[in-house]
Amino acid sequence: MTQAETSVDFVRGIIADDNRSGKFDGRVITRFPPEPNGYLHIGHAKSICLNFGIAAEFDGACNLRFDDTNPSKEEVEYVESIQEDVRWLGFDWGQNLFYASDYFGQLYEYATQLIENGKAYVCDLTGDEIREYRGNLAEPGKESPYRDRSVEENLWLFQQMRAGESDEGTHTLRAKIDMASPNLNLRDPVLYRIQKETHHRTGDEWPIYPMYDFAHGQSDSIENITHSVCTLEFEDHRPLYDWFLDELGIYHSQQIEFARLNLTYTVLSKRRLIQLVEEGYVNGWDDPRMPTISGLRRRGYTPEAVRNFCDRIGVAKRDNTVDMALLEYTLREDLNKRSPRVMSVLDPLKVVIENYPEGKSEKIVSVNNPEDMSMGERSIPFSRTVYIEKDDFREEPPPKFYRLSPGREVRLKDAYYITCTGVVKDETTGKVIELRATYDPETYGGTSVDGRKVRGTSHWVSVDHAVDAEVRIYDHLFAKEDPDVVPEGGDFKDNLNSESLVVVSAKVEPGLDKAKPGERFQFLRQGYFVVDPDSTPEAPVFNRTVALRDTWSRMDQSRKKG
Repeated sequence: MTQAETSVDFVRGIIADDNRSGKFDGRVITRFPPEPNGYLHIGHAKSICLNFGIAAEFDGACNLRFDDTNPSKEEVEYVESIQEDVRWLGFDWGQNLFYASDYFGQLYEYATQLIENGKAYVCDLTGDEIREYRGNLAEPGKESPYRDRSVEENLWLFQQMRAGESDEGTHTLRAKIDMASPNLNLRDPVLYRIQKETHHRTGDEWPIYPMYDFAHGQSDSIENITHSVCTLEFEDHRPLYDWFLDELGIYHSQQIEFARLNLTYTVLSKRRLIQLVEEGYVNGWDDPRMPTISGLRRRGYTPEAVRNFCDRIGVAKRDNTVDMALLEYTLREDLNKRSPRVMSVLDPLKVVIENYPEGKSEKIVSVNNPEDMSMGERSIPFSRTVYIEKDDFREEPPPKFYRLSPGREVRLKDAYYITCTGVVKDETTGKVIELRATYDPETYGGTSVDGRKVRGTSHWVSVDHAVDAEVRIYDHLFAKEDPDVVPEGGDFKDNLNSESLVVVSAKVEPGLDKAKPGERFQFLRQGYFVVDPDSTPEAPVFNRTVALRDTWSRMDQSRKKG
């Protein structure tokens, strides 16, 4: 048996049962059907991994289909970004690239068939009137006064709409189902509206466009999709999709709904993400604080980490919210194995080693990644004056502070033991601006000949060789776990984190100025970083992908103990 057949995943279980029963003749064809009206986010990544993963596991195929039925919100930019994101995640649709607009002619014929069968009519109510007539969950709707038009009149009016003879807002085509149905989706939904806008693929050929709910199920049917896997919000739409397919007498896909991804400290509503971009709260769709796939990529996420995260959270039937800490834990696991270790100082404090010869420099050998010795070693220049982090020094150290303070000895990573012998302060502010120290030349490599131990280790960068770099420290975009929790009259944007981006001028070891955009590193004790696309050799820029602090494993251990 294959992994898919033995899986406890309920979606894969349904498909395995269908294959055993001979349903669909053992075929498995799924699809990922984004609307090209925005950039994909990590919630879409879950769907991408599920649909393409199922196709691969069951030796089937997965179509990439753009449901491009609303030209007022769709752009070629979105089409291209979606394809790039799917490829980046590691999936390939091969020859199976489709568009709902490929089927506009067939969909028009389907609509005409419904009119001829007395199952659709042209309605002159305005949009507001249609909503008013629809009723609500407590009250049935009212039938449109145009519901009983003759087949002949409906066909003529629909042809006028198709010919561009009708103005926007004057007519819609609606299904004739049941205005008293407890499922509001069945209360004579709109199938076509007049929309005289240029489509990114069909140009001005069509002055009318099908609604998403009318195009979606029929597109699945046209493509012979076997399993139409979608999120739970489409569960109430399934009876409508089935009604269309039954009335038209065409091929039925099987729709299976699963819970969408919800993530703490994040919003995944496309409408809200558009608002953040258009109102300037972030610097575009690929801002590293955004949950978009392009934002994650720019922040330094790997496709392997995203896929592993989607596998780890699984596929459920009930909505739940996943802790951001789990995503970050999965990312650290991946980056820890692949990221070379380098040294950088984000808040520099100068240390002059007074007994180190002036004008001298030497090479310190350091392992690139102790998790993978095949990544080799590198040489780092060391000199009389080095930078360390300001936080690595305390003039009056608190308890359990093991780094540098007056009279205390610490290890400089892979270099020497040094002892603080003096402090230089700014005469005006009284702040420490420089330290004086001595070193023990018998401790090269960070170990002493006499066997004495020190508890503190500081990373460092030689002042004479340091590279100036811009480092962007990213944090959660929202300060609250649930950005929707706001006082009455408030707005989700009130919960934006004012410190989601902090830019610092750092000192990094030489060679990092030659790193190319997309290269990833672990800055020792600081976190994982990636070279930003803005970076140049003259002005290198690094984004912090994730900090080293792992909250998820501690939380997980706490839960297990409880």
